[in-house]
Amino acid sequence: MATDPLDRILAALGDARTGSSDYDLNPGVILPPGRKLRAAGVLVPVLCGHGPARVILTKRSSALKHHPGQIAFPGGKQDAQDPDITATALREASEEIGLDPGNVEVLGYLPKHETVTGFDVTPVMARVHAPFQPRAQAGEVDEVFDVPLAHLLDPGRFRVEKRLWRGNWRHYYTVPFGPYYIWGATARILRSMADLAGPR
Repeated sequence: MATDPLDRILAALGDARTGSSDYDLNPGVILPPGRKLRAAGVLVPVLCGHGPARVILTKRSSALKHHPGQIAFPGGKQDAQDPDITATALREASEEIGLDPGNVEVLGYLPKHETVTGFDVTPVMARVHAPFQPRAQAGEVDEVFDVPLAHLLDPGRFRVEKRLWRGNWRHYYTVPFGPYYIWGATARILRSMADLAGPR
């Protein structure tokens, strides 16, 4: 019987894990106590059972206010009508990439992630059962693509890079794939997933 490619991650989802943030690699940053963050949910959709498992990602529109042109999971801020953060992630994935919620099996939650833009992001891990034709949301998503899960679970694929941000050097994770420069919050969440899949 073939091993489920998500087994190692699923086995660790219940572990108590500290959330991550865009400031992880920058220990000199002191976050103000009592800061108010906006809840957001992203879907981490993994297509399984049709060849090697692949993670579906998006390239955001360059016209967006937050994280323009960056590689991201489908997702966004929680709206008042969303009953919970899982509903947010599923709704956003349906809107942004045309993923039918009926084709999705929610598996659990990766550690939360705080962004420099003030969002408290919950990554919702999900299995996509059947291949589908992505439909990029006009004005929000420039491209929908996928990356082999094995590439993203290999710690050796991750690098720490830096750039000047508001006059200071900011360090962050990257996990490039082909022409796609995956960095920042998306790379940090993927690094958390790779850590969960590590030796137990």
